[in-house]
Amino acid sequence: MTKLWQKDENILHPKIEEYTVGSDYIFDREIMSYDILASLAHAKGLEKIGILTKDEFNSLKFGLQELENEWQAGKINITIQDEDCHTVIENYLTNKLGSVGKKIHTGRSRNDQVLTAMRLYMKAELNIIKQLTLDLVKTFLAQTKKHKNVPLPGYSHTQQAMLSSVGHYYASFVESLLDDLEFLQSVKSYIDKSPLGSAAGFGVNLDLPRKFVAEELGFANVQTNSMYCQNSKGKFESAYLESLSQIMMTLSKFATDMLMFSSQEFKFFVINPNLVTGSSIMPHKKNLDVLEIIRGNATVVQANQMMVKELYKNLLSGYNRDSQLMKKPLFGSIKIVKASLEVAKLFLEGITPDKKEIESKINPNIFMADLANQLVVEQGICFRDAYILAKDKISEYNIIISDEIHKKISLGAAGNLCLEEYEERIKLLS
Repeated sequence: MTKLWQKDENILHPKIEEYTVGSDYIFDREIMSYDILASLAHAKGLEKIGILTKDEFNSLKFGLQELENEWQAGKINITIQDEDCHTVIENYLTNKLGSVGKKIHTGRSRNDQVLTAMRLYMKAELNIIKQLTLDLVKTFLAQTKKHKNVPLPGYSHTQQAMLSSVGHYYASFVESLLDDLEFLQSVKSYIDKSPLGSAAGFGVNLDLPRKFVAEELGFANVQTNSMYCQNSKGKFESAYLESLSQIMMTLSKFATDMLMFSSQEFKFFVINPNLVTGSSIMPHKKNLDVLEIIRGNATVVQANQMMVKELYKNLLSGYNRDSQLMKKPLFGSIKIVKASLEVAKLFLEGITPDKKEIESKINPNIFMADLANQLVVEQGICFRDAYILAKDKISEYNIIISDEIHKKISLGAAGNLCLEEYEERIKLLS
C-alpha cells in the first residue's frame, strides 16, 4: 500500500511501522465516514477556486460516494499498512480515477484532515450524548414526581441530618444533569470551528475558500489562525472530556448513593432482580456490579482527560505525532459515557423506594432543626436559644412525616421542588 508520504523505494522497517501506527488504523474506523465527508467539502472548495474542473469535481464526488457505500457495506478496510483512513481515501480515489484522484490532497495535509474528521466526529457524538442525557433527565424527573412524598433521611457527615424525600433526592440529579447538559452545549460551541484549510499548520499559497467549506460541513465558524488549528489539538479534546467527566461525576454520585441505600443495612430501595449479578461462592449475594462499574468508569474518564492534558502541555507549536495518542482516551471515554447513561436509566427505572422500610429507620432527632425554627416563629425567640431548647423538647414534637415533607417550603427544598423550572430548561435544551 502506497504511503502518502512515500517519495522513493525505501521500505519502512515493519517494527517502526507497527510502533508508530499503533492502533490508529483501528481508531480511524470511527472517523472514516467523517473524513470522506470532509474530503467532499474540500473538493467543492477546490472547484470553487478553479483547481478542479466541474467534471473533475463530479468524478471525485462520485468516487467518494462509492467509497462511503463500500465502507458501509464492509467491503473496504483500514489496515496497518494503510496507516490511517486518509491514506485509504486517497489511494481509493487514485486507483479509481487516476490523476483526478491525485488532486484531492491539493492544499490539504493529513494534519488538518484528521483535525476536521475528529471534530465532526466529536460534534456528532456530542449530540448522541446530549440525547441520552436528556432521556435520563426526563426519567429522573418522572421518578421525582412519582415519589415526591416518599420520605428519605438526608445525610451530613454520613449521619442522618434532616428530613428529605425521594423526590427531593431525585430532583437533585435532574438539576445536576441539566447543568451538565448546559456545559456540554458550551463545549459544542467551543469546538464548533472548522480547521480545514490550515494544512500542516502554516496555511498554503492558495486562496482556499475556508468559510465556504466550513459552511458545507455544518461548522458554526472557521478556526482562523492556521497554527492555532494544530495547537488546539488537545485543548479541544480536553474541554470535551471535561464535559464528559462532569456527566460521569453525576452518575458516580448516584451510583455511590444507591450502593449504600440498597444495602441490607439500609434497604431503602427494592432492586429489580434483572439488574443484579451474583457470587460464585455465596448463594445469597445480589451484587450491584453495574453501579460499581459506573463509579469506576468515572475515574477512567477523568484519567483519560488528564492523559490528554499531559500529552498536550509540553508540545512545540505546530503538529506533533504525540497527538495521535489522544484518540484512544477520547474514543474510549465517549463509549463509556454513552453506555453509562443507558445503564443508569435502566437502573433508575428498575428501582422502587420502600416507604415503610425508610420510615422505620428515620431517627426522630433529625427534626430538631425544624423544631428550633418552629420555636423561633411561635415564641419569638432567637434561633440560638431555640437551638438549645429543641434538644429537650423533641420528645414532645408531634411528628407526622408526610406533613414534615410539605413543611419544607424554602426554595428547592422537599416541599418546594420547583419542577416547572426544570421542565422549562428541558424544553430549551431539547
